[in-house]
Amino acid sequence: RTQKQRADGWNRGVPVIDATLIRAHHHRMAPRLVAIVCYPGVQPLDVVGPHEVFAGAVRLLTAQGAEVPYDIRLVAATPGPVDGESGLALVAPHPLPAPGTVDTLVVPGGDGVIAARDDAALVGYVGAVARSARRVASVCSGTFVLAAAGLLDGRTVTTHWRRAAQLAREHPEVTVDADPIYRHDGRIWTSAGVTAGIDLALAMVEEDHGAELAQTIARHLVMFLRRPGGQSQFAAPVWNPPARHDAIRAAQDSVHADPATDHRIEALARRVGMSPRHFTRRFHEEVGEPPARYVERVRVECARMMLERDDAGVRAVATRCGFGTAETMRRAFLRQIGVAPDEYRKRFR
Repeated sequence: RTQKQRADGWNRGVPVIDATLIRAHHHRMAPRLVAIVCYPGVQPLDVVGPHEVFAGAVRLLTAQGAEVPYDIRLVAATPGPVDGESGLALVAPHPLPAPGTVDTLVVPGGDGVIAARDDAALVGYVGAVARSARRVASVCSGTFVLAAAGLLDGRTVTTHWRRAAQLAREHPEVTVDADPIYRHDGRIWTSAGVTAGIDLALAMVEEDHGAELAQTIARHLVMFLRRPGGQSQFAAPVWNPPARHDAIRAAQDSVHADPATDHRIEALARRVGMSPRHFTRRFHEEVGEPPARYVERVRVECARMMLERDDAGVRAVATRCGFGTAETMRRAFLRQIGVAPDEYRKRFR
């Protein structure tokens, strides 16, 4: 720092430490403990993905002569073999470390998460660690354990798209955003399903050691450092149940039967014999979203199927699915799934 910057720092009451002292302090630091919790029925990839990212950081930094950055441990309430949900067994050789010693706690998901979130001892442990840990993270449905521990109250989180509605229903105090690959709200980090644990861990390494190191690890794993788009591009369509009101249900059927038809509010309302204002209000009440958004979602799903299975050009797909122009469809795709139609076709054709 310049002499003026040093003086400015002291004038604001902020002590300015010489760079050589920072380096000396860094070399005296013990590795940060990264504890990945294992339990029966865990998804093995939720465990192995983050482990390999942190291990990659250890290999690269120690090869450069730096101190070991992480102490990575697979931990369990009862150390030893742990059966994964697919039948693949993992070995968690370490017991649950004492609260106060953990820098980053990672709670994976899997079919066993429902039993895990009902395990009072495990949930209590996660809550105790969270009081002092620098970061607490979940992969996939591991969010249910964090929610049971009360760590997600008032926060915005993500989880596997298949579990998002259940998490929102069981924990109304939590805002669930089902699209991001990962996100963090303060010290709490959450991620989408399975392989998204790799994206999550890469982001953590980037926060700790910079983008260059994280990018090198991502290249080794043949991964994007920042994956384009959200998890909506991988999700199966999740439709609202049919409306109870006959007229609203008839409007839904009309949209699904022919997405390319004129489905503006006035046309839909006229088709089912309601005024536009009354139709809009009742549709939102019954379906949970405005008619225009519902129509766009149906059209996007129609276009997704055509892009995956049909040889028609993007412009033709846009016309057949009711978008009118390729640009209108592109904007809808970016809103709904985070990638453009041509990019979607490249990935899923």
